Amino acid sequence: MPTELPAPQVQALISYLEQEAQPAIVLDTDYNILARNTAYQRQFGIAGRSIVGEKCFHVSHHYSMPCDQAGEHCPMKAAFDKRGADRILHIHHTPRGPEHVDVELRPILDGQRDVVAYVERLATVRSAHAHASNDGLVGRSPAFMDALSALQRAAPSMLPVLLLGESGTGKELFARALHEASDRAKGPFVVVDCSGLTETLFESELFGYEKGAFTGANTRKPGLVETARGGTLFLDEIGDVPLAMQVKLLRLIENGTFRRVGSVETLHADFRLVAATHKPLEKMMAAGSFRQDLYYRVSAFPIHLPALRERRDDIPLLVESFLQRLARNGRRLTVAPEAMARLQAHDWPGNIRELRNVLERASLFADDGRIGLAQLPPAGRNPAPTMGAQGEAGAAAGRLADEDLARFAAGFAGTRQQMAAALGMSERTLYRRLRQLNMG
Repeated sequence: MPTELPAPQVQALISYLEQEAQPAIVLDTDYNILARNTAYQRQFGIAGRSIVGEKCFHVSHHYSMPCDQAGEHCPMKAAFDKRGADRILHIHHTPRGPEHVDVELRPILDGQRDVVAYVERLATVRSAHAHASNDGLVGRSPAFMDALSALQRAAPSMLPVLLLGESGTGKELFARALHEASDRAKGPFVVVDCSGLTETLFESELFGYEKGAFTGANTRKPGLVETARGGTLFLDEIGDVPLAMQVKLLRLIENGTFRRVGSVETLHADFRLVAATHKPLEKMMAAGSFRQDLYYRVSAFPIHLPALRERRDDIPLLVESFLQRLARNGRRLTVAPEAMARLQAHDWPGNIRELRNVLERASLFADDGRIGLAQLPPAGRNPAPTMGAQGEAGAAAGRLADEDLARFAAGFAGTRQQMAAALGMSERTLYRRLRQLNMG
């Protein structure tokens, strides 16, 4: 039989929780809600409904059984087994619809270390949506939830975060979500696009320069490091940083100091570092094109961002989100079931960026407001596109090695715009990679 918490102690817990700004509830060992604080009622409560006496899994998930029996991680079971706190990211039903909620459950132990009750604290994740949305991150698949959970863990710290994933997986959106979930959310979020920058240009962009530092430097210009003061500096495609500049970047990260180009004055930086790349940095270290010491500084907390083919269940949510953004003059777009099935079957080598481009194109042909198979381009219409040798290279665009891309580009007879579309990548990404291969 489960040990119950005496009523006076329950009241003492309720009084304690009322002092907290964070929503919280008290549970007994049989999943019954014993009490909730005012903050919980304000954020998750429904007028006229007490929830006291109801099962937590029914209130939060509308389940008829505990989470672990419904195929999910149950923090209560985990907290009981280890006699300590457990934390999990769940999707809860709220008055606003399904939402991502960061749940922390702590057991209350008696003198014999038996669990007598639990305190559950809940925090809504504001930077992601479990339903279609016009902005921010959208998803609810297991792979997406793993990445979002890691992001929530990393956000409160100052550890450098490295976002790893194929081109088009939404690295900048994840970086912005990390910033917004951190203590630096009120500070600036500054993006440094490391791709395509020469050593000289990278240094002047990052550190700024003094008047007269070089031809054309007519005034002093603060760099992006200064602009990011008090906020987050996002180094997108850090794998493209010139080797000679990696030394100065390492010094900036280690010492927090830098100098403007043409200056002898040492300045102090104040930023949270987030970096991202689609390149295999570990292989680049072995080849000598990426510094080992820099790698270990920027990869303190790596987060894998899943490719779209790893989160197919999110495609309907993403489609609805993009269609909301594409709606013009009150014209609402829908997708036929057979078209949605085809979209979910495709491998999406260009990931979310490719999906967005396909939907934007299809919307222009959906005269009746409905996207069917006829409105989808060949690459989006066929689950496994068959377009000859060029198409086979395009189907792996997100994972193309440089030599594969060079072969594909050499045999492609169309325009650069058509080539980018065939590969499922943006023209900017294609131009950058071709220029790195001296084919630009």
